[in-house]
Amino acid sequence: MYIEKFAATEIMDELQNAFQTLSYSDIFLSCFSETGTHCVHSKPEHVLIYIYSGEQVIVDRNKKITIKAEECAFVRRDHRLTMYKNSKGKQLYKGISLVFKRNLLREFYSQMDKSEIPKDLKISERKVFKLKPTPAIESLFLSLTPYFNSNVKPTEGVMHLKLLEGIYALLNNNELLYPILFDFAEPWKIDLLAFLNENYMDDLSMEQISSLTGRSLATFKRDFKKISSLTPQKWLIKKRLEMAYIQLKEENKKVQEVCTEVGFKNLSHFSTAFKKQYGIPPTEI
Repeated sequence: MYIEKFAATEIMDELQNAFQTLSYSDIFLSCFSETGTHCVHSKPEHVLIYIYSGEQVIVDRNKKITIKAEECAFVRRDHRLTMYKNSKGKQLYKGISLVFKRNLLREFYSQMDKSEIPKDLKISERKVFKLKPTPAIESLFLSLTPYFNSNVKPTEGVMHLKLLEGIYALLNNNELLYPILFDFAEPWKIDLLAFLNENYMDDLSMEQISSLTGRSLATFKRDFKKISSLTPQKWLIKKRLEMAYIQLKEENKKVQEVCTEVGFKNLSHFSTAFKKQYGIPPTEI
């Protein structure tokens, strides 16, 4: 295939086993040395990833998703994931990412024929979607390769069209992506309590939680008052402390380990909050 030929071109030699990222208007191509790299991914935008060579491993708590060469995945925004970008044999890691910002998605949604949107869709809780191969996805990424194998810089207009093409490719690939891509639309507000019970240990701001549940910050706060007399921040701390107590009491975990796992950044803050809620420091459980 053309993709395989491209992955073995002189651009790999030019990198001299070094890291390089090329960026054109929210479209990024990354190349890494044979040692690979890893990072914590927590972008405020959705990302579409395609792997030309090597592999990318995405770890979400106890789940691991591997994206191999010629495979594609969609990663939804505002979730903390660990990503490993590895070489595979003699093939260095090489991947491309399309970043879909909120204003682009709003513009796209405003121009859609709403009658074409599938009915009765519920917003999925999945954070990563491996996408089935389609002609739309293959042609999209094939059309981008020349820009990363030449000195010609694409115009902003061309890159904008490629991002729009990426949205169409996603929607035609999996209808579950409709409410995720357009989660600012009122019909797709997800169950607030269910979301918080699933994600209360994640490092998310109130603004991020609001967005992920399909609400503005003001609407989120109003809806939250319907399910709890506590503020959202106090509810999260109480929930984290309850889980911490269970882990210390029943699972015999260490205090430092539990502090990090349940979502506290600071051991001192964790110990103070724990003693305030339970009357004893966590070291005495």
